[in-house]
Amino acid sequence: MSSGLGFVPSLDVRGLAYAYPDGHQALFGVDLTVERGERVALLGPNGAGKTTLVLHLNGILTAGAGTVAVAGLPVGREHLAEIRRKVGIVFQDPDDQLFMPTVREDVAFGPAAAGMRGERLERAVRTALERVGMAEFADRPPHHLSFGQRRRVAVATVLVMEPEILVLDEPSSNLDPASRRELADIVRSLDVTVLMVTHDLPYALELCPRAVVLSEGAIAADAPTGKLLADRELMRRHRLELPFGFDPAATPAPPRRPGAR
Repeated sequence: MSSGLGFVPSLDVRGLAYAYPDGHQALFGVDLTVERGERVALLGPNGAGKTTLVLHLNGILTAGAGTVAVAGLPVGREHLAEIRRKVGIVFQDPDDQLFMPTVREDVAFGPAAAGMRGERLERAVRTALERVGMAEFADRPPHHLSFGQRRRVAVATVLVMEPEILVLDEPSSNLDPASRRELADIVRSLDVTVLMVTHDLPYALELCPRAVVLSEGAIAADAPTGKLLADRELMRRHRLELPFGFDPAATPAPPRRPGAR
């Protein structure tokens, strides 16, 4: 499916259904299109199917019904290497992604494994670290960094692959207020499609003009984030709760990128 501007969307999910081997049905016919440059929050209670959906985006799970396409490329065994380059997932715990002796080596690992060498590799690593404000820490061991710094390096390990879609899994969790703001500034600066899986509803409103609620394996709502968070009945029905005293109507919506839906 193409957007009205003739571009192929970053993500096109059609009729995606999936049951785990134990018989648990996690997804029921999910349809979701994300245009290039959009930032979309994926919301929902625990057990809603959010992780199952994300694992279909880069082919970790592929046995379900329906189709998933990334930048027009069907997700499947034939295109798996290219799909995994196009879909960069930043996990909730950065220590799941950082395992090399230095920050530089961690960021270089993916492109080096893909065959990049020499000055081209150095330049790619340097650029990725600059994009997250961590260039001066290139020679540090990751375990010497703060949690917020490690999360930014984890983002760099994905950005260095020049992904089509950046998937952020609970990006604000365990961050102090300064680190939370720094990460928000980085996400806003990126010219990449973002799918943010989060329980942090104010952060979703701050960064994502659009939000999708996944509940019991199906899309329950798809709307501008502020409008969705202001729907008290919808929020109650799907076990989504705003922090005490937070008024979504008092928070300005983030600007949409030109051409994004």
